[in-house]
Amino acid sequence: MKDHIEYSFGSVVSKTLKQNPAGTITLFAFDAGQGLSEHSAPFDAVVQVIEGNGHFVIGGEDHELMEGQMIIMPANVPHAVKADKRFKMLLTMLRA
Repeated sequence: MKDHIEYSFGSVVSKTLKQNPAGTITLFAFDAGQGLSEHSAPFDAVVQVIEGNGHFVIGGEDHELMEGQMIIMPANVPHAVKADKRFKMLLTMLRA
């Protein structure tokens, strides 16, 4: 899976793999120092780190995930993503 997306210097790259009424599956590649500012979504989302490790803040709680680990970001709960070093993740958005 991690070979399906490449890093880009100084940016976050995303690639939608599947989108339908049930949800969306998207790959992300974060360069070091990049991230997604705090936001919320109306649907539950599952994140799996597929390369490196990423820093996640969900509902004010810090989580450091390593390659192979997963976490659920509940609907309507503020969350943010930060890359201290380069990492890749798979995001699965589950629409109710």
